Amino acid sequence: MKEIANRKLKVAIISPPWFPVPPPGYGGIEMVVSLLTEGLCAKGHDVTLFASGDSKTKARLSSVFAEAVKQKISGNVHLENMHSLYAYGMAQEFDVIHDHDGYSSRLLGALTNRLLKKPVIATLHGPADGYGKNFYASVATNLLFVAISDFQRQSYGALNFLATIPNAIEIKNYPFSPLGGDYLLFVGRMIKEKGARIAVAVAKNLGKKLIMIGKCREDAEIAYFNEEVKPYLGKNINYLGEVDQATKLELYQNACCTLFPIQWPEPFGLVMIESMACGTPVVAIKNGSVPEVVKDGVTGYTVNNKDGMIRAVRKVGNIKRSDCRDLVMQQYNEELFIDRHERAYKSALSIFER
Repeated sequence: MKEIANRKLKVAIISPPWFPVPPPGYGGIEMVVSLLTEGLCAKGHDVTLFASGDSKTKARLSSVFAEAVKQKISGNVHLENMHSLYAYGMAQEFDVIHDHDGYSSRLLGALTNRLLKKPVIATLHGPADGYGKNFYASVATNLLFVAISDFQRQSYGALNFLATIPNAIEIKNYPFSPLGGDYLLFVGRMIKEKGARIAVAVAKNLGKKLIMIGKCREDAEIAYFNEEVKPYLGKNINYLGEVDQATKLELYQNACCTLFPIQWPEPFGLVMIESMACGTPVVAIKNGSVPEVVKDGVTGYTVNNKDGMIRAVRKVGNIKRSDCRDLVMQQYNEELFIDRHERAYKSALSIFER
């Protein structure tokens, strides 16, 4: 056990092939994968990142595709299969394989675990819907799991969880603003689950300016946007599309609060900690992990519905922006994130090397 504790590890990290690591715009999973990969390299581990060839990393980069896959994710699972099969074909070279990809990749991971007796860890990035719960239950004995919130872990039930490791950010890259501004901010995909229409309704009720940024590329996103958001755009309701990181940070810093009107069992929600790191409080509907991330009355407000959001925005000036920053620095910093993963990897090895 002492040998494992002190060992520098050979780690494979499998990212989805759809966006580069780190992503230039949208891509929450890829942001987390980048933070983890670079942090492990800085600690002296030998890391291979399986991602698109336009990714940037200090790790060894291994790619099937020279650039992030441009096709729509839905209907192109074969591309994901090519990507993950390439990664698992090299499984014998690593001490631990950490998979952040989708369902088909997890099947290959379960086979690798069973046939090669190689520890495969799967971080669960999505909510525990019916399909997900059934799928992971079917491969549960052949994978080790990491949850990203207590809520998500409880929702998935009796899987072989190694740890709960909340997402994190590299805080030095999120400048703090003690002042903020007077507009509301929404950051998220243009889908019903993210609640963009509710954000619009809140802003219109309060007569406040709303700036919206987020992904709108796929058919379902475009349809939702055209029906639920576009008709309300105008002087006070603005949609800027996908923006780069620098623009997103500036928008966080200068907002009076970030609206997070989530309409699904949110497994974590990077938007919340990004906003708070910049000093901007979050007003969120308390679905899923939201009450774990936003400290009600301290770093924002957690409410039940649209009307609760309207009431909360009216009193958001009571929140100290420094408290928002402090919470992220204490609970969602990169050092803690990397340390937790190191411990998870070594726990996985101890299981396989008994």
